[in-house]
Amino acid sequence: MEKGDRWKAILRKTIAYTLVATLSSAMTLFLCSRTHSGQSPKLMQLRAYIDEMFIGEVDDGTVEDMMAAGMVAALGDQWSYYIPASQFQAYENNHTNSYVGIGVTVEYLENDAGVLVKKVDPNGSAKEGGILPGDVIVAVNGKNVNEIGSQKMVDMISGDEGTNVEITVKREAEELSFSLTRRKLLTVVATGKMLTETIGYIRINNFSDRCAEETIAAFEDLEAQGAKAMIFDVRFNPGGYVHEMVEVLDYLLPEGVLFRSEDYNGITEEQTSDAACKNIPMAVLINYESVSAAEFFAAALDEYDYAETVGQKTLGKGYFQKSFVLIDGSAVNLSVGKYYTPNGVSLAEAGGLQPDHPVEIDEETMALIASESLEAEKDAQLQKAMEILQEALK
Repeated sequence: MEKGDRWKAILRKTIAYTLVATLSSAMTLFLCSRTHSGQSPKLMQLRAYIDEMFIGEVDDGTVEDMMAAGMVAALGDQWSYYIPASQFQAYENNHTNSYVGIGVTVEYLENDAGVLVKKVDPNGSAKEGGILPGDVIVAVNGKNVNEIGSQKMVDMISGDEGTNVEITVKREAEELSFSLTRRKLLTVVATGKMLTETIGYIRINNFSDRCAEETIAAFEDLEAQGAKAMIFDVRFNPGGYVHEMVEVLDYLLPEGVLFRSEDYNGITEEQTSDAACKNIPMAVLINYESVSAAEFFAAALDEYDYAETVGQKTLGKGYFQKSFVLIDGSAVNLSVGKYYTPNGVSLAEAGGLQPDHPVEIDEETMALIASESLEAEKDAQLQKAMEILQEALK
């Protein structure tokens, strides 16, 4: 899979919207031919023709969304994107590690046969109502999957906090119905477990809200269980907030620069650490879907010689973005500066972070790792990290 294709796949998974793929030349020319007043005579002329003679209906909101997406796409920056108003709340939820729903993790079945319940959140209404892992959701609010398809059915499960939804599941040969209340739920950011008597493992899903709190808590819990070495897994981690990443690095690393940035005005900034640190053998698992803060987290530990990096080369995202909310509730996430490692390396220019110990695995295995369904013994990247730490502990 090429680098550009990989990024498109990541974007589809982590953001609940899609950019417009095909844009008219008029939209692109809006950037190139606008007057000093911010108006484009060409587009004004085009709109006049549409208003006067087009025989179909014109949805002004859709036209504005397409034009806004076109303006951003015309910049040629894969990290900048437009967010329609209808999808902005989902975007915000993605960064707060929370969502409104019934508390199930699902997997689509082939031929629109429904969606399989893979996990049930212990704090969700699905758990309270009696839905179990292995149930297959076949209808929502009386609409059968055969009528509306799996994607539409999943969309219907979402809704406003405090509202009810009717869920029908198939359990073996029986169909059961549940009336459930949608509620706000927190997603787990970091989880830890002991791999051996002396090696701990922490998977960090992203660097958004609560990342530092949960990662540090997991580290301390594993230390209390006897961990003398630690593996951090940031594979498939799409990044997040700099301050969350810096807080974790500050906890782990000694005094020094942790991170550098330069904004659109040329103003530079350094994030630093105090002297307190965790001086134990560490390793970081990375792959081509380790992005932004995940890459710089691994790079900082690597440059301080505090951790060995294992896996595949990361994506290479070296720009940072800022979200600007527009007057209709839509928003643009715009690249406004550059990031650098503690040693001043641009991962964008370097094309990503090259692991100290490259371990390539096939796409099928990667998919199992992403879904957290691969046994540790079959994870070659994890096994290599364990081998390195076991040698370091001798």
